[in-house]
Amino acid sequence: MTRHLPRAIQHILFNLRGGFLVRPLIISLGLGLLGGWLSWLEEKHPAISAWLPAVLFPSREDPQVAQVMLSAIATSIMTVVSIVFAILLMSLTLASMQFSPRIIVSFSRDKVTQWTLGIFLGTFAYCIAALPAARLKPYAFSPVLTVFGSMLLAVACVVGLLFFIHHISRAISVNYIVDRIAEETEQTIADQMPEPHAEHLWESGAAPNAAQPDTPILNRHAGYIRYMDTRKLVQLAKAHQIKLCVARRVGQFAPAAAPLFYASRGERLTPKLCQALQAAIDIGPSRTLQQDVEFGVLQIVDIALKAISPAVNDPTTAITCIDQLSRILCLYSQRSTPQSHYYDPPGVVRVAIPVIETEALLESAFEHIRHYARGDMAVSLRLLAALNDIAAVAPGAAFRLCLLAMGQRTVDACREHLDEQAMRRLRARLDTLQAATRC
Repeated sequence: MTRHLPRAIQHILFNLRGGFLVRPLIISLGLGLLGGWLSWLEEKHPAISAWLPAVLFPSREDPQVAQVMLSAIATSIMTVVSIVFAILLMSLTLASMQFSPRIIVSFSRDKVTQWTLGIFLGTFAYCIAALPAARLKPYAFSPVLTVFGSMLLAVACVVGLLFFIHHISRAISVNYIVDRIAEETEQTIADQMPEPHAEHLWESGAAPNAAQPDTPILNRHAGYIRYMDTRKLVQLAKAHQIKLCVARRVGQFAPAAAPLFYASRGERLTPKLCQALQAAIDIGPSRTLQQDVEFGVLQIVDIALKAISPAVNDPTTAITCIDQLSRILCLYSQRSTPQSHYYDPPGVVRVAIPVIETEALLESAFEHIRHYARGDMAVSLRLLAALNDIAAVAPGAAFRLCLLAMGQRTVDACREHLDEQAMRRLRARLDTLQAATRC
């Protein structure tokens, strides 16, 4: 849905979805304003309270009853919030130690957790905002309908608490974690690579003596490239009639004072233009999944490597990770690589941006697993099966040859660690892969 929005707006929306700040804050502020507005409206129009049946709230003339109920709900809600989220943070700490510290990013983007926190804090804000309306002086007033609303919110909190406990008990299981990372990575692929696979032959179209990008624009802040506004870069390059070559792709680390761009016509690079170019690239201390497909792959690889380590020795988890990695690579291989060259109408390359190729993503996904699983027959067999699955859907002959080379390296690495019976099974899988690459 957000694919057709400007990339700057997509970047803002992506940042707003993450973390425990924006969504819970909006929900709590909304419910707090609702509590204050409803109590004010009920005081201005007392007839509203008559809509509520007396059996639901018999003590309509005693403000102390309303005060006790509102304060009791507020204090109990905050107690539950403190206990539940302390347990949640402890669970996240244990999960990050067992699987990978990078999975905390996906947990912080969990909508169920954000909504649960927002409803709990919003109920507290609702009660606090409505509490001043229940008073004895200068005249007795009991906000009946507002108190009934707080009771409904308390019931919603109980239901939300039960659902949250059920959800978090599933969320910390490794299968759910890996599946969620793979799903988020697939969404990133769909956003960045909406077109099906096609062979692109990019031609620069530049004149032989045209100025080439050779003037460096240095990076100001060290960090990982998390987001790149290509539309803004193209607009700036066209407006100032310069060529730009981005030195690093999304996901790579950019040291301070290292070249971030190379530009032609250095005499046109004003400080204001350099600042605008640098503002089109978001650099931070950690990688994100907004445009970085490789980051999702590396999260799953981290879990797989820890699972096959001698200290853990959990090949089943590693096999699950390989299955999800094959799912990602099957989708990635069927999509066209993101555009790396942006042209002016005469055919001049205005902006060149490095992108990760399918072969490089294959190396990131399986090379480390292949190396550390050379003594595990089950993991190596599943790795060869995953390569067969990818080869069955990969449209490019060159990429299928890379799959075959990966399979050959897998078998060669296992030769010194597995017995002859296991090697026969591995070679049978490799023969199947060879047959698939000839298709």
